[in-house]
Amino acid sequence: MTEQEIYTRLTAIFRDVFDDDFLTINASTSSADIEEWDSLSHVQLIVEVEQAFGVRFTSREILKWQCVGEMADALAQKLA
Repeated sequence: MTEQEIYTRLTAIFRDVFDDDFLTINASTSSADIEEWDSLSHVQLIVEVEQAFGVRFTSREILKWQCVGEMADALAQKLA
């Protein structure tokens, strides 16, 4: 799966979780950029990403992420 395909799918997931059809994300997007991104929505986001991509993340992996780019990189590694 290409980086563009990962971001396309992640964008759809983010739009669904945050109920915003116009939300755009990029590698530097973080929770500080999305007002609704709190601890509860973060859990929902991780669950949706894991289901959509058929992967599982450890708590340690998730805690390292500071931005969407790090999430996308982790996805790319798992899907390789």
